[in-house]
Amino acid sequence: MLIHYMSGLTAKPRTREADLHIGVILTLVAGALNAGGFLAIGQYTSHITGMVSTLADQLVLRHFDLAAIAAVSWLAFLCGAATTALVVNYLRRANVGNVYAAPLLVEAVLILVFGAFGGALQQHELVDVSFAVITLCFTMGLQNALITKISRAEIRTTHLTGLTTDMGIELGKLLYWNRHGGADGHVAVIANLRKLRVHATLVGAFLVGGVGGALGFHYAGFISTVPLALALAAISIAPLLHRQRG
Repeated sequence: MLIHYMSGLTAKPRTREADLHIGVILTLVAGALNAGGFLAIGQYTSHITGMVSTLADQLVLRHFDLAAIAAVSWLAFLCGAATTALVVNYLRRANVGNVYAAPLLVEAVLILVFGAFGGALQQHELVDVSFAVITLCFTMGLQNALITKISRAEIRTTHLTGLTTDMGIELGKLLYWNRHGGADGHVAVIANLRKLRVHATLVGAFLVGGVGGALGFHYAGFISTVPLALALAAISIAPLLHRQRG
């Protein structure tokens, strides 16, 4: 039953329920890596707007080494998203049933790679920290593109700006007073309550993941990346196990 459920999370026939469930899982992971990663390396890695702002600031301050790190980190996020598109489209052409499983497995491996560099990062050497930031940015780009393709651009998991904006729009609609009730040519303003619930759920999942990731990195260190990687790996290999059982 569990394998059947996990297999459905990356299956080609999509349902809104499956999109939300995989979205919540990936949002938990993103929150954990973003908050926990900040404690480990002092850098948020899913906030690409901030990364580009950092690039601009460091260029003006003539800290060209830090500017280069910011630029490469942005490029890593971009390459991660491009990698998902390449893998998914290739697997679709090959008529693979669960085209989204492979990027999840790649993400799981990258999370383990980040965790494996924990010892070196304790020294806070610039090269080691830069490699960690770039790895996490690539991972977040990979994940954000994955959930974008899975949900047909309805769900984002690595940043909350768009989600919060959409929540505000729907709350504004919900509070709006339709004085004419749609009569006399006036179109009634109606809030999309499902969309509001979905976005609120994702924001909550990011917060929960962030708290869990911060606690994990604070008390257990980089070993806390292992459960995240194992969860994603389990989802990615579930379709194979499901086919073998069938």
